[in-house]
Amino acid sequence: MNPSAPYVGARSNPAEGHAVPRPLAPLPPEWRSLPHAFARQARRAPGRPAVRDSSGAALSHGQTLLRATVLARVLARSLGPEEFVGLMLPPMVPSAVANLALGLLGKVPVNLNYTTNQAMVDSAVDQCRIATVLTSARVLEKCPIRPAAELLMLEDVPARVKTADKLFAAAVAKAAPEGAMGRLLPGLRTRGLDDLATIIFTSGSTGDPKGVMLTHRNVLSNVLQVQEQIRLDDRETILGVLPFFHSFGYTIGLWTALVLGKSAVYHFNPLDARTIGKLCQEHGVTLVAGTPTFARMYMKACPPEQFKTLKHLILGAEKLKDETYREIKETLGIEPMQGYGTTELSPVVSVNVPDDARFPDGRTIHANRPGSVGLPVPGTLVKTVHPETGDDLPPGATGLVCVKGPQVMAGYLHKPEATAKVLKDGWYSTGDLGFVDEDGFLTITDRISRFSKIAGEMIPHVGVETAVMAAAGVDEQRVAVTSVPDARHGERLCVLYTDLGATPEEIHRRLIAAGVPKLWIPSARDFVRVDAIPITGTGKTDLKALREAAARRSV
Repeated sequence: MNPSAPYVGARSNPAEGHAVPRPLAPLPPEWRSLPHAFARQARRAPGRPAVRDSSGAALSHGQTLLRATVLARVLARSLGPEEFVGLMLPPMVPSAVANLALGLLGKVPVNLNYTTNQAMVDSAVDQCRIATVLTSARVLEKCPIRPAAELLMLEDVPARVKTADKLFAAAVAKAAPEGAMGRLLPGLRTRGLDDLATIIFTSGSTGDPKGVMLTHRNVLSNVLQVQEQIRLDDRETILGVLPFFHSFGYTIGLWTALVLGKSAVYHFNPLDARTIGKLCQEHGVTLVAGTPTFARMYMKACPPEQFKTLKHLILGAEKLKDETYREIKETLGIEPMQGYGTTELSPVVSVNVPDDARFPDGRTIHANRPGSVGLPVPGTLVKTVHPETGDDLPPGATGLVCVKGPQVMAGYLHKPEATAKVLKDGWYSTGDLGFVDEDGFLTITDRISRFSKIAGEMIPHVGVETAVMAAAGVDEQRVAVTSVPDARHGERLCVLYTDLGATPEEIHRRLIAAGVPKLWIPSARDFVRVDAIPITGTGKTDLKALREAAARRSV
């Protein structure tokens, strides 16, 4: 405990119906856009390590600016006037450079989800009217998806680089006065804080993908919010395994490292635990972010000493079980910090921190509250409202979680009706249920889409999952609950499982014996065995795939 910690926590304000935030410091005046903020940082500390990956590629901040400027010159001769340019690349050094290069050109990069399906990618390309996609022959060898656009291979770029490109890039990156950089690179001249920085498509785990419009202000504000909440060290090294089509991978894995002068270490496969462990040990990784599922995977496959430099382990996207929390703390000697965010919020809303929070009334409390997703990051308002009436709820009352702050998206691309449903008076309705306690800590209890209405009662899928796991004595990697249409009741519960250690009939009997509410108990016929619980490329349970599997295989 550190009573002198400078962090001032949020505090619940019943009169306002939300947690009062710690003010967010103004964005630095040189942060006029993402690439502008990076260019200034790179010019100040050109030799500092910036991006590295599992292939052995490594660039300093100055080298990253140089490479991105060269690529921007090459792309300027290949791209047309289109605003949006697609990328289908894993999180590696070339992908980071490509995203930056497009920003320097004044284009809007759209990182496509190569772990989904052809229809989802086609939808993204069509919505953005993408004419060109930057990709790699190696990616296409492993990925069956082919975007309906002109494909520009990064392997072809070196042959297109001219001597003039190299001389221009060297002049910009090393010699040109900072004031002249905007005249030389159009993206630094034409893009401002309220212009689009990227479009990130929702995963489609609960329906068709929507294009989330994030501005430079959104992403830069979130970078600053994370910096102030977690207080990153000057020489922080971030593990970058979440892809750039994921908002956390984009904001934290890419721009937090580039803008704040930190270092990122990339690997293209977040499930490759052994390689990730080696990278963490070799490069002294200090910050790892992912899901509890990923964390368990890494602990099982890697010796603890590979994570000895780890200072921040931030977990989200699924509930952090008490036993997982204890296992991580005992094995790695570090408190896992559960956080919360959504694509529409750039993405970070709240996160626990291993420090103390000091309140204006003089109280000091530990700012990691297991079971919660932490205190809101600075500048962020969080409240809960009644799901049906929209009325504000008092502290401790479970309702629909709504968020207001500089990280709230500009809206959904070409979908004004969908935007209006979730954005009202600056408040974003997350679709998640939870509560804010008296100290301002946010706890997420479930997602509205993860309920079934049976006999007039809303049945929480997470609650049913917990009951089934307790009856079977297994963890969440083996069980997931969804619903399927039912002619009599509208819908009914369906349990997908990999191994229960007992028959569905036996689990059904155990649920009854345990006193689980009758409507919460799935019929034995609605237990469906699968090879694996489907997850998205970013580690979340794939809710859409769950429903599809249940519909195909349930009786």
